[in-house]
Amino acid sequence: MSQPKTLLPQPRSAAPQLAWKGPLAWILIPALLYTAAVWMVSDRYYQLLFTLVPIWALVGVGWNIFSGYSGLISFGHAAFFGVGAYTVALLMVYLNISPWLGLLGAAAAGAATGVLIGIPTFRLRGHYFALAMLACPLALLYVFEWLGFQEVTLPMKRESPLAFMQFADQRMYVLVAMALLVAALLINLAMVRSRLGMSLLAIKQNEAAAMAAGINPLPLKYAAIAISGGLTAMAGGLYAVVLLIVTPVAVFGVLSSAQALIVTLFGGIATIAGPVLGALVLIPLGEILHAELGNRFPGIQGVVFGAAIVAVVLTAPEGIWPWLRARRKADKADALAPLQLNTDAFARPARAPLLTPPAPLMRVEGMTVRYGGLFALKDVSFEVFPGEILGIIGPNGAGKTTLFNALNGFVTPQSGLCTFGGQPISGLAPYEVCRAGVGRTFQVVRAFARMTVLDSVVIATFFAEPDRERGYQMARSAIERVGLQARCDALVSGLTTVELRLMELARALAPQPKLLLLDEILAGLGGNETEHVLKVVESIRQSGMTVVIIEHTMHAMVRLADRLVVLDHGAVCAQGDPSQVTNDPLVIQAYLGKRWSQRAQH
Repeated sequence: MSQPKTLLPQPRSAAPQLAWKGPLAWILIPALLYTAAVWMVSDRYYQLLFTLVPIWALVGVGWNIFSGYSGLISFGHAAFFGVGAYTVALLMVYLNISPWLGLLGAAAAGAATGVLIGIPTFRLRGHYFALAMLACPLALLYVFEWLGFQEVTLPMKRESPLAFMQFADQRMYVLVAMALLVAALLINLAMVRSRLGMSLLAIKQNEAAAMAAGINPLPLKYAAIAISGGLTAMAGGLYAVVLLIVTPVAVFGVLSSAQALIVTLFGGIATIAGPVLGALVLIPLGEILHAELGNRFPGIQGVVFGAAIVAVVLTAPEGIWPWLRARRKADKADALAPLQLNTDAFARPARAPLLTPPAPLMRVEGMTVRYGGLFALKDVSFEVFPGEILGIIGPNGAGKTTLFNALNGFVTPQSGLCTFGGQPISGLAPYEVCRAGVGRTFQVVRAFARMTVLDSVVIATFFAEPDRERGYQMARSAIERVGLQARCDALVSGLTTVELRLMELARALAPQPKLLLLDEILAGLGGNETEHVLKVVESIRQSGMTVVIIEHTMHAMVRLADRLVVLDHGAVCAQGDPSQVTNDPLVIQAYLGKRWSQRAQH
């Protein structure tokens, strides 16, 4: 079933040294070409217009680093933009501090604002989070008006204009804006290739799966919003320097937040080029139409942005850049060869009886989970011994998946205790349970659909292995162990049902847990696929790992499990040897039925 590691495909993401040459060229060459093109423009209005493009592209990059990668949609990035603009303006007006230093102060203020905003808002989900973010810049708008900063004008420093970023040639601001944009794009590139970026993408695609793989979402979200807030605030600070005047409505208004979101949605969320492309198209178009037609058609800028988003949603929901890239690759797509499954008949090797029973690896005592007046689990107690396969069976609604959710932290029991390795784990978060040595698969596969198989699996090694290359080796080993090595570079979204099951199993195996919880891993599989998975599970047990498995395929469970625990209406109605349990009258009545018993006897 396995192949030598030297024959495994070596994906680009597993390389020990990041390949920066190509991405750097894609960032630096367009930046130089844009600057050179603007340098040939003599009209001051258009010089200002083309200065605004990299500024709003920088805002889009900042928005993208948070919302594009974490999936938490922000309608309030004007809060960071305005904080940056006022930081630069007030430092210059009251403390005579140069904008060169003021931009650094703006970045620090924006990052701190992001963390402060995250403290209450990260408790929210979905549209509640988006609405809470929308309230932040509106609140700051009224705060700054109340403080008396309705209009702050940056003083002219004719004695030392360069020291205070006051250039006679408007095009010099393009150089500053492009330098900040290039720095932000490099930060974005480094983030995409880092564990932070991969973890955020995993959280965005399936937060429960990310937590079950040992990822703690909260500090990663704080890091993302701090970086995002800092970059957006620097854009706001430069915006204040270029326009020389700051008003609450201009920097905290809804349009500022909308532009941050729209340029990224138009160009492509979670892509490096997306915000730049969106700003390059929409900012000049909106500004020119506003200048030319604003008197006759008030608010035409908003109409342009709205029309652009409607058009993109209808034709290219993921944005222009992903749409162009998908069209370019459409003709180059190669069909995957059929997965070679090990379909030899499953045979359980005999195990020597133990003279002295070992101490339990996991002990569950009196666990009760109640939703209102309904008991999902009621006083459940059992033990899991090292090196065994324990089967959990029972009718639909018996509480089997709820039991797993309680064991690995997704559900907090009202009473009872679960210990693992002698230490209590009841009440721990899922990522803490995973880090303690408990791996988990789900009844319905929870996948990171836009990642490759290898990247989806390596996510689970981040907490266990600080070395990047060693982490990829652990991931490739787990993939090979389940027989999925031919799919290392395939996107998860293109996998079949059995491949998804194997991928999720590999992800649970990658950090080398002591206990594996498998929730209906055979669901939806055909005969040959079932035989392959059974052999994989048995090989896992032979390696010394303990397995607890929920399954409805009773013939497979009888062949696979050392012991069975039967749940009915949330309570344990039987446990013991498979042959003993399957002949228990209570089990036959509650779950198996008389027909199964008669077939088993024959």
